[in-house]
Amino acid sequence: MKLESESSGINAEYGGGKLVRVPLRPNGDPNFAKNWTLDKDEFEAAFNEKTKLLITTTPHNPVGKIFTKEELEYIGGVCKKYNVVVVSDEVYERVVFDENEHVRIGSLPGMWERVLTIGSAGKTFSVTGWKIGWALGPAHLISQLQHVSSCSTFTAPTLLQEAVAGAFEHERSIAHTDTAYFSWLSTTLQKNCRMLADAFTDIGCEPVWPDGGYFMLVDTANMGWDFTDLNTGRCYDVDCVKWLTREFKLATIPISVFYGDKNRHLAAKYIRVCCAKSDETIVKACEIIRSLKKN
Repeated sequence: MKLESESSGINAEYGGGKLVRVPLRPNGDPNFAKNWTLDKDEFEAAFNEKTKLLITTTPHNPVGKIFTKEELEYIGGVCKKYNVVVVSDEVYERVVFDENEHVRIGSLPGMWERVLTIGSAGKTFSVTGWKIGWALGPAHLISQLQHVSSCSTFTAPTLLQEAVAGAFEHERSIAHTDTAYFSWLSTTLQKNCRMLADAFTDIGCEPVWPDGGYFMLVDTANMGWDFTDLNTGRCYDVDCVKWLTREFKLATIPISVFYGDKNRHLAAKYIRVCCAKSDETIVKACEIIRSLKKN
């Protein structure tokens, strides 16, 4: 069972599991990611005696929500009740905006023994092509990952692993100083998000301000764009992002692809934009976005 996000659940189906998706839904002002929450009745109804694994992510992709400690305590309580293991994708843990706080669900009382926490050097140090990551958890769960790794990875990228270790050592030596990379990362991506949000707001779209992470949702419903005459049979957002890319060289991501069929309607007319780009790219993107007002 997984909270609706990326396609990692497909692997569960390949392994013979049954995937049950639970979406986040706006509860209050939908233009703030913090207001996208779990419906507790819907969440717990997804559990039964056959439930084995919960996959979740915080900061959340694509919504940009950071689950609060109270929300994670609730999720953890349900998992303990049904004796469920948690895989917590926390690859954006270093990208936290405003006064938000990233909390590891595995750090909560009674959760360490049932949680695998996944991290990413690619996201942490903005080298996404490196595909270096790590997992934190108790020995009895880590040993199972070792079995999978030994059967799926032929050659370890030792030089990249050494580089990541050195980056952590360097960052630790300058932590909480003006030159700390992690502080720069959050500040820079938040600035980029604000620039993109302002540009989309200027043309009538409604950005969903993220708590953290690389991405921001944008509701395009007010734009009045209509792609039904294309007769593609695809969701609106898929046609929308293809149009933006082909006609304006503005690359975005459709949100419907993150959902299963049952909840795909919740994506409606949202698209996802990436804030982890160079200053030059962000400035150019904002120019293109503002030019859309006349289209």
